[in-house]
Amino acid sequence: MNFFERQARARRNSSRLVVLFSLAVLGIVVMVDLVVLLVAGPQPGALLFATIATVGVIGLGSLFRISSLSSGGEPVAQQLGGVPVAEDTRDPQLRRLRNVVEEMSIASGVPVPKIYVLEHEAGINAFAAGYSTSDAVVAVTRGALDRLNRDELQGVVAHEFSHILNGDMRLNIRLVGVLFGILMIGIIGRKVLLHGRGFRNSATLAIVGAALTAIVVGSLGMFFGRMIKAGVSRSREVLADASAVQFTRQTAGIAGALKKIGGLDAGSRLAHREDAEEVSHMLFGDGTGLRGLFATHPPLLKRIQALEPGFRPEHLSRLQQQWLNAPPDGLQEDVALGLVAPGEALPGSDHALSVTPPMIAAQVAHPHDDDYDRAHALVLAISEPLHDVATHREAAMPLVLALLLDERPVVRDRQRVEIVARLGAAVATEAAHLRETHLLDLHPMLRLPLAAMAFPVLRRRPRPEISAFLDTVHAVVHADDQVSLFEYCLGRLLEVQLRETLDPGRHARFGRRKPGSVKQEFATLLAVVAHAGNPGDPAAAQRAYLAGMQRVLPRDHVPYAPPAGGVQALDAVWEPLDALDPLAKQVMVEAITDAVSHNGRVSVAESELLRTICGVLHCPLPPTLEQLPR
Repeated sequence: MNFFERQARARRNSSRLVVLFSLAVLGIVVMVDLVVLLVAGPQPGALLFATIATVGVIGLGSLFRISSLSSGGEPVAQQLGGVPVAEDTRDPQLRRLRNVVEEMSIASGVPVPKIYVLEHEAGINAFAAGYSTSDAVVAVTRGALDRLNRDELQGVVAHEFSHILNGDMRLNIRLVGVLFGILMIGIIGRKVLLHGRGFRNSATLAIVGAALTAIVVGSLGMFFGRMIKAGVSRSREVLADASAVQFTRQTAGIAGALKKIGGLDAGSRLAHREDAEEVSHMLFGDGTGLRGLFATHPPLLKRIQALEPGFRPEHLSRLQQQWLNAPPDGLQEDVALGLVAPGEALPGSDHALSVTPPMIAAQVAHPHDDDYDRAHALVLAISEPLHDVATHREAAMPLVLALLLDERPVVRDRQRVEIVARLGAAVATEAAHLRETHLLDLHPMLRLPLAAMAFPVLRRRPRPEISAFLDTVHAVVHADDQVSLFEYCLGRLLEVQLRETLDPGRHARFGRRKPGSVKQEFATLLAVVAHAGNPGDPAAAQRAYLAGMQRVLPRDHVPYAPPAGGVQALDAVWEPLDALDPLAKQVMVEAITDAVSHNGRVSVAESELLRTICGVLHCPLPPTLEQLPR
């Protein structure tokens, strides 16, 4: 099952969630009506009022919780006591975590998510939360940092990235909001009972009775909520374990983390029990201790045996005895095991890749076992000073703008004017300085990783500063009609990702449009890509265009015509194309690949262009598109 099929399944799961929620609401309404019937008798007015009031409480509760989560995954991490990990941290454990997350992000082709640590949680656990890759948060417990070695931490983080890439994260956060509504009646009952103890009049008995009834009805909501979470979560946890193994190319990491959960007394339990209950379906390990029908995760032993079939219960008992008085130390294990992976050399700028459209479609949001090693190589290839610039609060904006500066001095002068007008002369000067000192000889494969590293710093700026920066990016990209397609797409990618951080809930959606409804948009995109890849050869550009159109709209004849506005014509295509049905997006990615690789080979620059276009359309690709020989 590839990314597009998983996205289609996630969309179906969203519809299934609506059905399950509706059935849960119906069950609660019936129970409330039965109580009213027993107390007041068969009075239609009372039953109607009870029904409307129950649905209203549930609906308002869900809307309130969904609204509180509209800013993405960060509120979830903060609710559980999470502390953000600074981009420039020098703490060895936090630096190791940030390195692992950065490499996973680069290998996945997505922005680096915000990173949180649940400092007061001794158990080994983690979760990913958010609506999209642009507002994602990855959080791990202090126990995970203390007890896991680098391989095991990689396995846990890879598991969470699987949820990010598969669309699970979006469904999970919506599940939190929706299920809060069916718990509202029980919450109201507990609050009334708590504050009603001081009543000393004839109303006391009625108030206490109503509160107890609400608590009983609320327990029915808890029952339905747990059943829904268990039904939605368990199969996805198995898939995420398997994806983590494929991502990290070894089972020892995630299996070792699961063994330590089973072998240590703290396990994966969270101390904040009520909060853990709400997010139990998001967690790497069981955070609440629920079993049977209510379990959100498969049994721990079964998860380990799926990775290591020879593992037996007595092995877990032996580990429990071994670690009883001497729990493992993750950093010490790193030293003992020598877990410092070497990086491989980056391909030369003139290196040509051999790819096919189905190969590229299969790699979307599905990093292969080589991609993490390549991401590690990319991180090592970025000099320490440049890495510090990318993660520095004041330098990140100038660095990103420097990536967009044109090679031609006359265009750079126009771009400087635009930067000065919006962000000031100091930012314009620093961008020019960074271009001259760090970026002139930068390998083309390092531009997107640099932007990904700067992303967490950029999105922490105040909203007015982000808006001013986005206006500046747009102005810099459009400073000249002859701006390169890559520069245009990189600017657009930054705009898309940062705008989503401003209002993540608004941008969380699964597309439903079909290829036939966006014929002209396909034609415009493929014409621009074909022309950019063959600027001096109209015949070759036409062949590239026709190859792409044949893939996506084989029965339609849309003549090749390079848009008069050049790359700026793409402004009108992104939103309709991004709204395509997931399986239609697969065909679209294959069509773009056909246009880029019509001659059978793809240069490094063309592969980066392909990655950037796919990133704009929320189809992230790994850092290197060609598979290593097996």
